[in-house]
Formats: sequence, structure tokens, C-alpha cells
Amino acid sequence: MTHVAGFEHIRYGVEDRVATIELHRPERLNAFTGTMMRELIAAFDLVDADDGVSAVIVTGSGRAFCAGADLGGGGGTFAGPELSEDGGDGVRRDGGGTVSLRIFDCTKPVIAAINGPAVGVGITMTLPMDVRMASTDAKMGFVFVRRGIVPEACSSWFLPRIVGISRAQEWVATGRVFGAEEALAGGLVRSLHAPDRLLDDARALAREIADNAAPVSVALARRMLWRMLGAAHPMEAHRADSRGMQARGRSADAAEGVTSFLEKRPPRFVDRVSDGLPDVLPWMEEPGFQ
Repeated sequence: MTHVAGFEHIRYGVEDRVATIELHRPERLNAFTGTMMRELIAAFDLVDADDGVSAVIVTGSGRAFCAGADLGGGGGTFAGPELSEDGGDGVRRDGGGTVSLRIFDCTKPVIAAINGPAVGVGITMTLPMDVRMASTDAKMGFVFVRRGIVPEACSSWFLPRIVGISRAQEWVATGRVFGAEEALAGGLVRSLHAPDRLLDDARALAREIADNAAPVSVALARRMLWRMLGAAHPMEAHRADSRGMQARGRSADAAEGVTSFLEKRPPRFVDRVSDGLPDVLPWMEEPGFQ
């Protein structure tokens, strides 16, 4: 795999239509920094701009996934961390949240390959990813209350939707670090893998998407599923589904999907995500920061 130059705290490369983003501060257990925040956002910009990318894997370099915020600044770490721009009312936006929102808006499916410890922002940044796969050696922890702060990176929205409110409250209120088996039992991760198999298994899943699915349909379906988590009634899903079926049913990809199935051959989808997605949710406005 050829890595894109210019990054300091991450590595980015593409091979066989799969992008890999590697958190790369192994000497600090890939602890999160302002530089890493900005580079992750830039990497997902590359992902969305590249029609040669059909899926994304995020993993860590060395023995950790991400040990959370870099605490090298001591007790003042959270008093003035490197955050993003002012939200418009004098409140500076949480840096982990800007990463989570960028991942949420990604047009490609995102797979977390959690290869080791993932605590604090190291685990919350994975919540907007679509699939979390973990090494049997991995440990996770929503440790914020033990540091005198609160959950960030939009995790108060994502975590209860993924694991349920009771499990989320327990993990957040105790702030304890737990093992991969508990993460699996609680629905936080999809599967556990031997450490030396994790990346290969994540790539196999990414390849299944890249080889068989229409990229525009995947991107649109991803957007619909996430947005419907906040819908008030299934009628909103019916309206979105109907718009999506009308738009995609008339596409070249739909014709190719049926034809390739009948001819028993791999599909050759031609529609490009970079050309834009049908607006199937025109009534659901994107909220601004308040």
C-alpha cells in the first residue's frame, strides 16, 4: 500500500478500493491531539473525493488503537485543549466531536479495527463508524468521569443508540475499562478476532462491500439509516425510501444490478458518489451548532 505524504499523526493509503487510516503515534499509544483531529478530517475529505475508494478501515499503529486524549499537558489538559472553531456563541466546539461529525457525514462505510486499548476519545470516535471489529486483546473505556469531565465526540447521542441506555449509563457512570468480551456482549463491537487476524478480517469485510455493492447506493443507504435514528415516525422512513427507490430505480446501476444477477456475473457499477447523492430527506435540515 502506498501512503499519502504530508500527515504527521496518521497514515493514509488506498489499496484495492479500500482506504486505511492508521492512527500513528505508537510511542504515545496513538493518543489524540489537535494535529490528529485535523488530519483525520482531512483524510475523510480524501475518502469522499476519491471514487476509487469504496470502504474505509480505521486502526491504530503498534499495540494500541488510541489511548484517548494526550495528557502530556498535565492537569490543564482539558482547560484549553486544541479544539476547533468557535461555535458562534463563544463556546468552542469539542475536537472529538468535529471528527465524529465528519465520520457521520462520510459517504463510504467505515470499519473500525480496534487493535488494542481504546479509551476516551479513542473509543468515542469509533461510534459513528458503521462496524467495530476488535482484537481479543482490546480494552475499552468511557473514562471521562474519572478525569472530571463528561463524554464527548457526540457519544451521548451515539452510545445509547448502539448499546442501549442502561448499558451506556453503566459504562459512563463507572468510567471503568473493560475487555473485548464485555464489549461484544454489550453490542459495542460486532466480532472479536485474533490479533494477527484482525486487519485481514476487516479487509475481507471491506472487500465484500467494494466487490459487490453499488457505491452510490451504499452511500445513500448509509445516510438514510443514520438519519432515521432521529426520525419521529416510520412515515419519515417511508417517504425517504420512496424517494430513494424512485431515484435509484431509474439509474444505470439498477439496470446493471439486475442484469448482472440474471447473467450470473460480477456487477460493473458506473454511478459515482462524487457526482452527488439524491436528496431523499429534504425535510430534515442539518442542524447548526448552538
